[in-house]
Amino acid sequence: MSPDEIAAARRRLCDAGAALRRRPASRTLDALVRVVDGWCDPASPWRARLERELPAATGFTAPVVAEGLARGLEPWSGAALRDVARSELEAVVRPGTPTLVAGFDLTSVLLAGAIPTPTLLALLLPLVIHSPVLARTSARDPLTARLVADSIHEMDSQLGDCVEVVSFPSDDLACSNELLRADCVVASGSDETIAAIRGRLRPSQRLVAYGHRCSLAVLGPGATRDTSLADVADRLALDTALWDQLGCLSPVAVYVVDPEAGSAERVAGALAGALGALEKDLPRGEIETAAAAAIARERAEAEMRGAAVHRSEGTQWSVVLEADAGWRPAPLHRFLHVHPVADTGALFEAIAPLAPHLAAVALEGFGDDDALAQTLAIFGASRVCRAGRMQAPPLGWHHDGQPLLLPLARIGDLET
Repeated sequence: MSPDEIAAARRRLCDAGAALRRRPASRTLDALVRVVDGWCDPASPWRARLERELPAATGFTAPVVAEGLARGLEPWSGAALRDVARSELEAVVRPGTPTLVAGFDLTSVLLAGAIPTPTLLALLLPLVIHSPVLARTSARDPLTARLVADSIHEMDSQLGDCVEVVSFPSDDLACSNELLRADCVVASGSDETIAAIRGRLRPSQRLVAYGHRCSLAVLGPGATRDTSLADVADRLALDTALWDQLGCLSPVAVYVVDPEAGSAERVAGALAGALGALEKDLPRGEIETAAAAAIARERAEAEMRGAAVHRSEGTQWSVVLEADAGWRPAPLHRFLHVHPVADTGALFEAIAPLAPHLAAVALEGFGDDDALAQTLAIFGASRVCRAGRMQAPPLGWHHDGQPLLLPLARIGDLET
């Protein structure tokens, strides 16, 4: 697209947004509730089309797309969206308090990654507070945003006029400048990408940023012994295999907090067996040559430092049993590091570098005591959940520790 086309889209959206703000907010929310319920319906033609076309657009295999959508959308509902709107807006607009909450005249959304559920939510949320959306597609997923926009238009044509999807190369600064003229900008990507965007905005513009995040699992004695280990390993392998470990909720490391000798070795072996079994039903997609080279290099370096490496014949999956708890980046695409740790104190020392970037922690094997879960949340985790649920967050989970709607809104107090 050209800069002039994006500027024209921005003007159309501002006009459409002005008309949208003249209608009751309840009518808009009702329409968005129906959109969410439509996508949550396995028989939805929009969802069926996404399942059919997303593999070719992103490289995920068809079984991974189908399973990922089924699990990711299972806890969602229109009612959940309505609850988010009610709880967040009522937190600031209380009876007897003259406070107004309004969306910006335009919200630009810069999408990233290839997982479709964050894209669905990113396009819907500004509309809840009557802010039209100008979205740039992710380079890795040119499909989802357009299907979501079409589904909104089919449900409510006036609301559909308030969403436009554009596409242009990331190095096209002229187009990017037009997109970034909105008063509110939502951006996802690496920390470097977020910093570059922040540097191009005026101080008066709102930036809602979602930077680099990663997730991990922590297993206690109740999950590393006897028959419980096989079940936990199966669930963690599923968390790893869904979306080929490319989302912020995918575990990249497993920390084994169990003083019994051989616990970490058992966990690594069980995870290797579970990932190997999953490859039959949820095969990994094809990867670029550079990604395959990174996996081969990480495997070789692990063997050189004496780590035990469980691996597929190709690059489909890898489990590296480390000798210590020191954090090591993973090359993704179903690659897990397993670390033994002596106790929870050593755990927090080991993961301290991750605190600013921690998304989810799968916690298993510590009984009913939720003290560790609370400490992890205070430490920085946005979600603490069970293994097997990492890729199925509730619609209203606090991504990056933020509310969903309030960062997108202008809030004004009226004093009489």
